[in-house]
Amino acid sequence: MNVFPIIENHQKATNNMRTKSTKKNKINVVTLGCSKNIYDSEVLMGQLKANDKDVVHEQQGNIVVVNTCGFIDNAKEESVNTILSFAEQKKTGQIDKLFVTGCLSERYKDDLEVEIPDVDDYFGTTDLPLLLKALGADYRHELLGERLTTTPKNYAYLKISEGCDRPCSFCAIPLMRGAHRSKPIEDLAKEAQGLAKNGVKELIIIAQDSTYYGLDLYKKRRLADLLRALTAVDGIEWIRLHYAFPSGFPEDVLEVIAAEPKVCSYIDIPLQHISDHLLKSMRRGTTQEKTTALLQRFRAAVPEMAIRTSLILGYPGETEADFELLKTWVKEMRFERLGCFQYSHEENTHAYTLVDDVPAEVKQARVNELMEIQAHISWEKNQALVGKTLRCVIDRKEGNRFVGRTEFDSPDVDNEVWVDAREHYLKVGDFANLTITAAQDFDLEAVPAQ
Repeated sequence: MNVFPIIENHQKATNNMRTKSTKKNKINVVTLGCSKNIYDSEVLMGQLKANDKDVVHEQQGNIVVVNTCGFIDNAKEESVNTILSFAEQKKTGQIDKLFVTGCLSERYKDDLEVEIPDVDDYFGTTDLPLLLKALGADYRHELLGERLTTTPKNYAYLKISEGCDRPCSFCAIPLMRGAHRSKPIEDLAKEAQGLAKNGVKELIIIAQDSTYYGLDLYKKRRLADLLRALTAVDGIEWIRLHYAFPSGFPEDVLEVIAAEPKVCSYIDIPLQHISDHLLKSMRRGTTQEKTTALLQRFRAAVPEMAIRTSLILGYPGETEADFELLKTWVKEMRFERLGCFQYSHEENTHAYTLVDDVPAEVKQARVNELMEIQAHISWEKNQALVGKTLRCVIDRKEGNRFVGRTEFDSPDVDNEVWVDAREHYLKVGDFANLTITAAQDFDLEAVPAQ
C-alpha cells in the first residue's frame, strides 16, 4: 500500500516502563480533516455524554479516539502521523487506550492493523455503534441530531446527507462514505431547533453533495424546501450553503437565496477545472459552456452573491494550454472566494488508471500562480468595501483583536474582519454592524459603525 511511508522504528520496544493511569477514564476525541468529520466527532461526543462518559475534544484524556481523514495524500499523512504519535504515548503509559475511526480507517483498516498494531481497534465511517461499545457506551437511537458542538457557540455545521453517488474520477469519497443518503427534512429541522436553543445562530449546510439532497428520499431534489424549513427555526439568523455540485443544480435554490434574508448570499460550489477534455476525464457531467452559463444565472438571480469554488491543479493530462485556459477563465469569472489543491493519485479511483504525468513541482507552481491571481481579484473586491458598513458575526477574540465574518464568508476558509480590541468592545457570538476601514488580500479591518 502506498498510503504512508514505512515507519521503521514505530514497533521497536521502548525502554520506558509503562505505568497504567489510575485516574478516572476521560475520553479525548481528536478530529482531523473536513467539516463532515467535525460533525461526526460531535455526534460521537454527544452519544458518549448521554452515556455519562467524561469526554473532551482535543484535550488531555487517558483514552483517545482519532477521527481520521483519508481524502488526499497530505490528509492521509497527517492522520497516520497523529495515530503514530498517540501510539507512542500509549507505549510509554501516557494514555491507556487508543481507537481510530473515520475515513482513513474505513479505507485502509487491514493495512493499518499491520502497520500500527498498538491501536486497540479500528472502526469505519459507519461503525459508530461498535465504537461506542468499545468505549463502554450504548448507541442511543433517541438522540436525533443531538451532539456536543466543538465550533464557536454562534455557528454549527448541519450535515444534511451522507455519502455520494457522483462518479468523479479523482475522488475516493464513495469508497469511504458509501452511497448518498439524505436525512428527512423534519429531522434536520428538529436538529436545527436543538442547536438554536443552545445559542447557535448560523447553520452551515454540509454534505458530500448538497445538490443531490432529497433525490433518494423524495424522488426529487428538495434542497430549496429544506432551506425554507430551516428559515422557520427561531434563533437561526444565517444559513450558509456548502458543497453544491454544478451538474443538476436545483435552481429553485437561487429563488430561496434571493427571497429569504436568513439564507446567506453565498454558495460553495467546487468546480475542479474548466477544460472540457479534463472535465470529461474527471467525469463531472458538465462543460465549460454549461458551467459558465450556470454561474451567470447565479449572478443574475442573486447579484450580491459571494461564490466560492475549489480547483484541482495537475490532474493527469493537464497541459500548459489547459492551465492557461483555466487562468483566463478565473480572471473572467472573478470569484469572490477560491481555493485550489494539487491532484492526488488515489488508489481504486477511476483516475488511478491514468498516468500521473504532471510533476509535483509543476502542480505546486500552478497552485501558487493561480492563488496569486485570486489574491489580486480578492484585493480589488475588498478595496471596494472600504467605507461600507456590513453586518458581521464575531467569532472570537484573538490577542488584541476581535475576529468576525461577513455573510459572504465561511469560517476557516474565507476572509475575516478584524477589530482592534484595545479601542473597541464587541461581544463574541453576537452580530455587529462594522464599518470597513482598510482591506488586504484576504482580510478586512473595521470599527463598530457609528
